[in-house]
Amino acid sequence: MKAIVYDRYGPADVLRMAVLPTPQPGKAEVLVRVTASSVTTADWRLRAAAFPGVLAVPGRLMFGLFGPRNNVLGGVFAGQVQEVRDDVTAFRPGDRVFGVSGGGAHAEYLTISQDATIIHTPDRVSDAEAAALPFGALSALVFLRDFAKLKPGQSVLIVGASGGVGSYAVQIAKRMGAQVTGVASAVNHPLLTELGADKVVDYHRTDFTKANSAYDVVFDTVGATNFRRIRSALKPEGLFIPLNFGMREVWQALWSGMRGGKRIRIGVSGDTRPDLEQLVAWLKDGTLRPVVDSIHPMDNAREAHRAVETRHSRGTVVLQIAEPMSGTVSGAA
Repeated sequence: MKAIVYDRYGPADVLRMAVLPTPQPGKAEVLVRVTASSVTTADWRLRAAAFPGVLAVPGRLMFGLFGPRNNVLGGVFAGQVQEVRDDVTAFRPGDRVFGVSGGGAHAEYLTISQDATIIHTPDRVSDAEAAALPFGALSALVFLRDFAKLKPGQSVLIVGASGGVGSYAVQIAKRMGAQVTGVASAVNHPLLTELGADKVVDYHRTDFTKANSAYDVVFDTVGATNFRRIRSALKPEGLFIPLNFGMREVWQALWSGMRGGKRIRIGVSGDTRPDLEQLVAWLKDGTLRPVVDSIHPMDNAREAHRAVETRHSRGTVVLQIAEPMSGTVSGAA
């Protein structure tokens, strides 16, 4: 099978096409023919060993001290079940599926347990759209629901609101009943309005950190600000939630949690099947839609990585691994 591999850490140029053995499913596993896979911030950080802040050393120890331990990236996939073991009951050959693999999805085939975060793809959702959903939407869901504990009627500021996480955070916060303000460049304001933002802020023209006690929650999806700068924009009991954090934020979270008042809370999101099923339910009732920035052929993986690394994508960048299946793609370029 063809796969995009990297043998050393570095810029997008380290990526190359290779031919690898097709994996064989083990006990309770399915073999998936991958047709689409997103390129996420996690992919470029793994490729470049650009682990943020306090995660620099643990990241190297976990993923490879001097070079990548697993050299096929791609933590999100969509495709079709090709083969199943006899003990698999949840899926059968021909099923359209998508989910979170944790790695290996930038290849024509992957194996995954039937009990992992893998579910059937809704009929009217294309494979590219399905691949665009899990990373950003699961992160947004967990950070807003579990860490921010967002409540109906609260005001939330989403920084990086048009990106791979922010575009879902806008929709999910609105679904949760919040008053949503999105921060993005002016060219992306129509998109944010379509996604449900009540207000939009152009960071080129307005310093969003100077808002006076305006927000119950500030969710920074791109690392554009910090707790010290954003404090004045928080209400007296307001909460700052950074998607990325370092040792400074760890200490600030401990200190502010003990002191009370304006606080910072940090966390790492998980990827569970029940949460993915929740997202699909919202897809079906029309309160959530995938946001695809662009679709790149497999042999254009380097450009896809460069697009993600700019941190200026509109939604999710997707790699087309094979010919897409049924469904129509919204917002593809």
